[in-house]
Amino acid sequence: MKNFNGKVLFLDRSDINTDEIIPAKYLTEISKEALKDFCLEDLKIGNFIAKRDIAGKTAIVSRANFGCGSSREHAPWALEVNGIQIVIAESFARIFRQNMYNCGMIATELAAFEIDELFKIFSSLDTTVAVDFASSTLSFSTMGIDGKKVEKRYTFKLGEFEDALVKAGGWVAYAAANY
Repeated sequence: MKNFNGKVLFLDRSDINTDEIIPAKYLTEISKEALKDFCLEDLKIGNFIAKRDIAGKTAIVSRANFGCGSSREHAPWALEVNGIQIVIAESFARIFRQNMYNCGMIATELAAFEIDELFKIFSSLDTTVAVDFASSTLSFSTMGIDGKKVEKRYTFKLGEFEDALVKAGGWVAYAAANY
């Protein structure tokens, strides 16, 4: 199973589409590694700079309809090769969400008010998330500007099959073990 714990990248926008995650001009690449340098290069949000802001991150928190647009496995691959293993949003495009699980990654939803709270409390600070499968919780933490630790926990849900895919490391590993 992959490591889902780590630093969080906050992308404060709805409808981040697969062309913004990995532009179509790179879909001719034949390895995941070849996608690495181009992940989120076309995303325009405030002062976001992909090459600077993705490095060292394991998780993304975003708004609604993440991964909309073309159905392509390259979008989760581009995130995965950059170390992003979990995306937390209000909602996902159906095919993108399933492609995440097929890669052994997590695409999980929180309510809009919970996403709002995450952005309000954590988005301007160096934040980490810890995923606890046993209790189905996401624990966010940071050091506040006053020097005190700030923590919030949220419950997440995985279906039985999604859980099996994540724990196996993706569809290929799951199929090899079960068929």
